[in-house]
Amino acid sequence: MNPENIALVKTSWQQVLPIQDTAASLFYGRLFELDPALRGLFRGDMSEQGRKLMTMINMVVTSLDNLAPLLGAVEDLGRRHVGYGVTDAHYDTVGSALLWTLDKGLGEQFTPPVEAAWTEAYTTLASVMKQAACTPA
Repeated sequence: MNPENIALVKTSWQQVLPIQDTAASLFYGRLFELDPALRGLFRGDMSEQGRKLMTMINMVVTSLDNLAPLLGAVEDLGRRHVGYGVTDAHYDTVGSALLWTLDKGLGEQFTPPVEAAWTEAYTTLASVMKQAACTPA
């Protein structure tokens, strides 16, 4: 990612942090609306799941300047998701739900350049996770 896109993601994320519980709720609501079958992959407390999601996104966003140290953890996450029943197609659904959530949470601050920066960030990480899912640890 170029420095401009990294800055766009980081700046917009700062606007999401104060509403992160709402954002997590919006995200999962949209995810299950897009693919109701995904609800079966989540067996625990969805509030806790939302907190985990926001923590992971925060960790990634704060590491965008230097992703290399985080890539091992992202790869491990991709491998674990295979065990949960996650397929490559699910990553597209998650990406759509994430962008929709950011649009709802940021409103007019979710400009086309912000959307493009988030799309690039998500696509980069999803690609790492999908590739790791296909390779043994």
